[in-house]
Amino acid sequence: MNLSAEMPGRAVPKLSVPRLPAAMRWSLWTLCNAFALYLIVALYAQGQTVFALLGLVVAGIASFVFIHRRAYAHRYIFPSVAGMLVFVIFPLLYTVGIGFTNYSGTNLLSFEQAQRYHLGQTYLAGERYGFSLHQNDEGQLRLRVDRGPQGVWVSAPLEGEPVEGEALAMSREAEVEALGAAVPLRDVIRQRKALEQWVMRGNDGQLLRLYGLREVAAVEPLYRLQDDGSLINNQTGARLTANDEIGFYVDAEGQPVAPGYTVYAGWSNFAKVLTDPKIRGPFLQIFVWTVCFAGLTVIFTLAVGLVLASLLQWEMVRGKAFYRLMLILPYAVPAFISILVFKGLFNQSFGEINLMLDSLFGVRPDWFSDPTLARTMILIVNTWLGYPYMLLLCMGLLQAIPRDLYEASAMDGATPLDNLLKITLPLLIKPLAPLLIASFAFNFNNFVLITLLTRGGPDILGTTTPAGTTDLLVSYTYRIAFQDSGQNFALAAAIATLIFLVVGAMAWLNLKLSKVKV
Repeated sequence: MNLSAEMPGRAVPKLSVPRLPAAMRWSLWTLCNAFALYLIVALYAQGQTVFALLGLVVAGIASFVFIHRRAYAHRYIFPSVAGMLVFVIFPLLYTVGIGFTNYSGTNLLSFEQAQRYHLGQTYLAGERYGFSLHQNDEGQLRLRVDRGPQGVWVSAPLEGEPVEGEALAMSREAEVEALGAAVPLRDVIRQRKALEQWVMRGNDGQLLRLYGLREVAAVEPLYRLQDDGSLINNQTGARLTANDEIGFYVDAEGQPVAPGYTVYAGWSNFAKVLTDPKIRGPFLQIFVWTVCFAGLTVIFTLAVGLVLASLLQWEMVRGKAFYRLMLILPYAVPAFISILVFKGLFNQSFGEINLMLDSLFGVRPDWFSDPTLARTMILIVNTWLGYPYMLLLCMGLLQAIPRDLYEASAMDGATPLDNLLKITLPLLIKPLAPLLIASFAFNFNNFVLITLLTRGGPDILGTTTPAGTTDLLVSYTYRIAFQDSGQNFALAAAIATLIFLVVGAMAWLNLKLSKVKV
């Protein structure tokens, strides 16, 4: 509407967006960037290079968007873009990257961390002596070391920070009486981390370190670093060399010495999925079951939902509002509650379903032990959980079908089955197709159902990875990453990458069927 044309004598007021003064805007921008830079440097100092790089990218994009005039409109959608970068794209790329390494429960550290761990190992190179911690009137702490027949040593005051490579002097000539009262053991425990940092040198040149809560001992580093990067055992003279193929330091016989470190493994994890019989077999079996489970769930839920929606459209049915409410009610109950209820109902010994089957037919099916029955149980439960969604969709779409078509078919003598197959389904399938694909993708990754109902069991025997006959790919990946004793995160990441490709392809197909330009 042109207000100026209707009211020529009055000017149309212009809306103005209040803006902060330029000095305040630049001050705020500088403060935010300084804080972001501080976080980035802190992450980098902690060895989190990848996360520091992520922070640098997000902070750099934010600075560009909020400074450059041409990017003015993008600042309003930047929070969502930043959230996508941090919570979607970065985890995806990080997972794919892990799939190309040997990252696992035995190879968690970086090479530098593993090397520091070995160099930090010590061994007992002499006698152990009891000690007590004393505090004088001035608040100074000293160690009193009882060496038995060799007398008593007293350390210099434990003041300031320990200097690396410099030992604290101890002397027998110190006045033992001037030490003050001994500190209780609970205070020694409180001071333990600080006491572990001090190295004390006696009159005979012997180095003593804290050894437990009541003793000090001559403790020496177990390994020393050589110029070629190998480690020499100071106690035995054995040599450890870094093997970057397996991510471990190995001894002369080639045996790995824990802990391991993360190395680039190339396509080996993806190759294992396709070539190792003990991994390929379960993977293909689980993949086929995952596709069948998702496909059958879509078919069963659609069939039940469409039939019930058609019945609710029947004019002879009275009390439609009540039936509609009762049929949609399972959709309102949290899924995990329904799953746990069904888990009790299908209990092999005390479940109501087996008690009823036993009383009627004299059988007690092994729902959780037999692979076929376990899969059947899962499909039954998931159909119950999913049909209300399809019921709602079909109820709405059936309203859009012209009633004239059914009246014309009735005049031609068509049966209800003919109406379903030749009128209802053809008119419903096109608008339902994207929703059916979305339902397929959701059930493809239905982790909660499998975890709460069967935990993937019964297990598949003869595999090197934990796998069950009712596992979906997502639960199989979870078990490899977190329930296996080896915690093979890299193999799980490789499988997760394959899952992403499959689900991504379905999402692309969904967009194409929805006629959305990609």
